[in-house]
Amino acid sequence: MSHKIWILGVGAAIALSACTYNPDLNRAAVGAGAGGLAAAATDNDPAIGAALGAGAGALCDDVGACR
Repeated sequence: MSHKIWILGVGAAIALSACTYNPDLNRAAVGAGAGGLAAAATDNDPAIGAALGAGAGALCDDVGACR
């Protein structure tokens, strides 16, 4: 259980660092890594987590979350 919390904390830090990247592709890559890591830590499919994270990273500036 403590490993999952640690992995989620690292994933959250990576996800928040995605906001510092300007191009959508860079934010998508960081989001994919964070999503895959969070999904693996919670016993979910890392591919789905990576896909969701990539979408969130690429679109975060469009919705005003990463300005």
